[in-house]
Amino acid sequence: MAFTASDVKNLREMTGVGMMDCKKALTEADGDIDKAVEYLREKGLATAQKKAGRIAAEGVCRAYVSETGEAAVVEVNIETDFAAKNEDFQRFAEGVAEAVAMNNPADVDALMAMTYPGSKMTVTEMQQDKILVIGENIKVRRFTRYSGGVSVPYIHMGGKIGVLVNMDVSDNIKDNPIVQELGKDLAMQIAAMRPLYLDKSIVSEAVIDKEREIQLAKAIEENKAKNLPDDKARQVAEKMVIGRINKFYEEMCLMQQAYVKESKITVEKHVAEIAKELGGTIKVAAFARFETGEGIEKKSDNFADEVAGMVK
Repeated sequence: MAFTASDVKNLREMTGVGMMDCKKALTEADGDIDKAVEYLREKGLATAQKKAGRIAAEGVCRAYVSETGEAAVVEVNIETDFAAKNEDFQRFAEGVAEAVAMNNPADVDALMAMTYPGSKMTVTEMQQDKILVIGENIKVRRFTRYSGGVSVPYIHMGGKIGVLVNMDVSDNIKDNPIVQELGKDLAMQIAAMRPLYLDKSIVSEAVIDKEREIQLAKAIEENKAKNLPDDKARQVAEKMVIGRINKFYEEMCLMQQAYVKESKITVEKHVAEIAKELGGTIKVAAFARFETGEGIEKKSDNFADEVAGMVK
């Protein structure tokens, strides 16, 4: 029985096994999908599909910066913190970061179809290979890529947090080591202080309106104990809100945050001072901060219940 490229694709989706192995299985099974699945299971390849349903909430962040300026930071997940320390897994994550930087994929799906660096396998096929070797589900979750300018990576806590800072730097100082040091300091600040925005100018009106609404309601509630007339209470609350919105910018926007190494100045002022000292221009263009597993609901196992279930 002949088979088509669509059959290969369907078998791959059913089993999670690499394209070439699926093609071989269909050849051995004379095009019969069910027999091909059995063939893959007998060869120990289709076990990866079973693992694919398990929650991967641990993992590592890794970054890559090429000599020509392409840069990427990625988050790759795995099931347990123990497996996240596996050198094979970490090398896989490093290769994924390189693939993103050098190939500029549109999204994770496009990335998975690209060739993994230094091999003839796709990223998906390499991922399936690592699942089979390590024995845990692995997922490439997300990435950010920058091209041009000066990109500086920072990996914190062995990969729990990954940061990539991108700066527009004038040609006369872009190779100055102080610029790299500045990028590293900013990345460390981002890792620690968790800014959500680069600058207050890019925070949407919708976000500020919502924050203003929350802070106004909070301020009015706080003023109730003062027994002020309603109009007076609202005037006082509105003045309080102005200060709290400024506080929001100082906490959530990188350029308005106090610089951690010199809290008397903002990050914005510190960057300007470094640029002036070096005789050039520096503009922080963008940043990305990933923390492994953030937003993923982790499975909470009860070990005693699990053991009891095994002995029933």
